[in-house]
Formats: sequence, structure tokens, C-alpha cells
Amino acid sequence: MEEEKMNLRLDIDVQKLETEKLRKDKNKAEEELDSLKTDYKKLRLSIRIAGLGKTSEQWHKEIREEKDKADSQREKGELKDMVTELERSLQQYRNRIPQ
Repeated sequence: MEEEKMNLRLDIDVQKLETEKLRKDKNKAEEELDSLKTDYKKLRLSIRIAGLGKTSEQWHKEIREEKDKADSQREKGELKDMVTELERSLQQYRNRIPQ
């Protein structure tokens, strides 16, 4: 009977140690999970700030807008060239007319 009591006490001690180890592992896993959640939030914020979190449609819209700006700038340059050429032609015409 004494031997059985001693075995039971040993079993209880082993169970307590295993329980404590599991509790520590659980706490460590929860801390790591919290850390991962924090890192994930920081990453999502960085992506949003960098503009990398845009949808495909948002990227297409931005590209279209930039192309429109480029076309507009090119048209302005072409118009300026045309105005310069017209002014040159007008000046040449005025120079040919006797006054």
C-alpha cells in the first residue's frame, strides 16, 4: 500500500510538471502569436503607405491617369511647336510685305 501511495505521488508530481511545462509552452505560443499579429499589422500599414495594397482596378486607373497626363504634356509641346512655327511664318510674311 505504501508503495502504491508513493507511485501515486510520483504520478501526481509528473502530471504537475507536465502541466506546468504545457502551461509555459502555451504562454510562449500566445506571446509569439501576439508578436506575429503586431508584425502583420505593421506590414499591412507599410503596404498601404507604400501604395502596394492597391487593387488591380486601382492600378489600371492610376496608369490611365498617368498616360493621360503624358498625352496632355505631349499635346502641349506639339501646340507650342505649332505656335512657334506660325509665329515664324507670320514674321516672314510681314518681312515680305513692303511698308
